[in-house]
Amino acid sequence: MRLGVNIDHIATLREARKTFEPDPIKGALIARDAGADQITFHLREDRRHIQDEDVYKLKAVIKEIPLNMEMAATEEMKRIAKDVKPDRITLVPEKRQEITTEGGLDVISLKEYLKNFIEDIKNTGIDVALFIDPDERQIDASLEVGADAVELHTGEYANSKTDTDIKRELERIKKSAVYGKSIGLKVFAGHGLTYLNVQPIAKIPEIEELNIGHSIIANSIFLGLEEAVRKMKKLILEAREDI
Repeated sequence: MRLGVNIDHIATLREARKTFEPDPIKGALIARDAGADQITFHLREDRRHIQDEDVYKLKAVIKEIPLNMEMAATEEMKRIAKDVKPDRITLVPEKRQEITTEGGLDVISLKEYLKNFIEDIKNTGIDVALFIDPDERQIDASLEVGADAVELHTGEYANSKTDTDIKRELERIKKSAVYGKSIGLKVFAGHGLTYLNVQPIAKIPEIEELNIGHSIIANSIFLGLEEAVRKMKKLILEAREDI
């Protein structure tokens, strides 16, 4: 299983003072050297953390592992993605008033728009994933619009408080992962995953990749970024040993 390290919240800390540190590019290099299989970043329309300059710097310095650019399905973001040419874009829903991404993209209601949007992106050689709720209808729609992969939103699982709710959400994710792979999509997952809850998700064989940001960056305050990445990667690999 691959680990994509999301570096957004390094930039969040920088933007709190509108200064030059901490540098998310340096963080990406440390994460790469600590075993990250991918660097993930979200260029939001309001530029609350990652800035345009960061995107171009990442493209210039991260060569050994893929870059995954999360973005809204807007013409502005498409123009930037086609210019930068990350290895993959992941389309996510975006609201300016939200603290973080609150749920999956409603592919069903955007089907016609997304077909043309995704085709234009893929014509430049960039893979396309859609960040969706674990719902078979959304998975079907993702295939119809031409996505290469789906990233299952694990937020409901991560936020569940009771054993019953955790089990229900875990089964929902498992079922969606099996279904997504069975119809030919690559399956990834992420959102709200921590050292404490990552292993049940990592044990799902059909999920190839996890994208994790906030927990790793938060723990890096106490552990250092290198150790925070290594610890997450170790937990994921341990979970996969039983598969």
